[in-house]
Amino acid sequence: MTDTGPQPIPQSPPAARATPAPPAKRWAYVIPVAAIMYMLAYLDRNNVSVILPYMHGDLRLSNADKGLVGGVFFLGYVFLQIPAAILAQRWSARKTVLLLMVAWGAAASLSGLVRTTSQFYVARFVLGLFEGGVWPAVLILLASWFPLRERARANALWMACLPLSSVLMAPLSGWMLDQGSWRWVLVLQGVPPLVWAVVWWFAVADRPARARWISRAEADHVERAIAADEAAKPPAGGGSYLDAVKQKPVLVLIGVYFFWITGFYGFNLWLPAVIKELTHDGSSTEVGLLTAIPFTVALAVMIANAAWSDRTGRRRQAVAVPLLVGIAALLLGQTVDGALPRMLLLCVTAAALYAPYGPFWAIPGELLRFEVVAVAMGLINALGNLGGFAGPYLVGWLTDATGSSVTGFAVLSAFLAAAVALVTLGLRPAVRPVRKPARQAPEGA
Repeated sequence: MTDTGPQPIPQSPPAARATPAPPAKRWAYVIPVAAIMYMLAYLDRNNVSVILPYMHGDLRLSNADKGLVGGVFFLGYVFLQIPAAILAQRWSARKTVLLLMVAWGAAASLSGLVRTTSQFYVARFVLGLFEGGVWPAVLILLASWFPLRERARANALWMACLPLSSVLMAPLSGWMLDQGSWRWVLVLQGVPPLVWAVVWWFAVADRPARARWISRAEADHVERAIAADEAAKPPAGGGSYLDAVKQKPVLVLIGVYFFWITGFYGFNLWLPAVIKELTHDGSSTEVGLLTAIPFTVALAVMIANAAWSDRTGRRRQAVAVPLLVGIAALLLGQTVDGALPRMLLLCVTAAALYAPYGPFWAIPGELLRFEVVAVAMGLINALGNLGGFAGPYLVGWLTDATGSSVTGFAVLSAFLAAAVALVTLGLRPAVRPVRKPARQAPEGA
């Protein structure tokens, strides 16, 4: 695509906005089913963060090894991002996610049967391989159900499964560890995705026109609004890798996501270990319950930030400001003493690192036409999530090298600062806040 210069955030034409929206069943059907599905994926990805501090005497893992266990998942995560996004766009998002759900559930259970460190690495890699395509496929699905003016809220409500998974599952994983082996925790937590695959098949459709439970009025309203959004965007190429990569906003978003995710997963993986230290080696149940507190705060802030972003159109600020707060809290947490102040700062950091999710993933759909957005989202998620390998491993390696986690978290702060710089300066020519009209027809959420 040729560079057409600065473009405002596309919005539906006034006539489309003025049309009264019918009751929106899609908020009650699509979002909850997709959120529970990905909550289970996030559980199978992150349950090792609760398990690793208690894997004594079975697999002997150094801090660097533990970081590699957390990070190698993201090496596998890269490979199916773009293929799954293209399959979701050109074939079926519903069927693509179903196949991946069954595969990752089986891989998650098999992770509990490993006997060596190398086997554990391979199992985590394979789990990442199958989970990798789910994220872009669901984003494509949501783009077929929610117009741009609803997109950040829809993304954030679905992505609320990330902190919600930790809120619910960290205590559950801790309790299960107190009852039995970490191996059985992994085996049993791989079963729910296999069950939920049945619900997904019957509850989700690729587009409103194919859903049995939606009214014709709502289906027509959604498809007209999305068609108007697409018509307002500049022409695109043929949907190839090159069409997506050669656009500056995509390159910038890849960089932003990489630096942000490096800090995000570096913090997430080591959070239970920090809380265990604060509790002076508390039980796994106690650590699991306390770990849920920062994610509860993150859940509320994440949804509020997305609503503000949809209302104002200020996507760039909705990403950059929370990350700045996260940097300050992460650095301050390394200097204060006392369990309560440090716990409060962990809550602030978690909220700040989760808050950008909804606004960030609304940006590609505002800048790019549907022909290239699938490849673009796949590229952003695939390359950006390599930070999920870098962050956990860096913290573990630096902790082994220095005897303290301070250096590791300082490095994470530097990565977050790079993300802020890129989103503030790199996207400035392409993303402008657009104030919405004072009066607008009510939506279903």
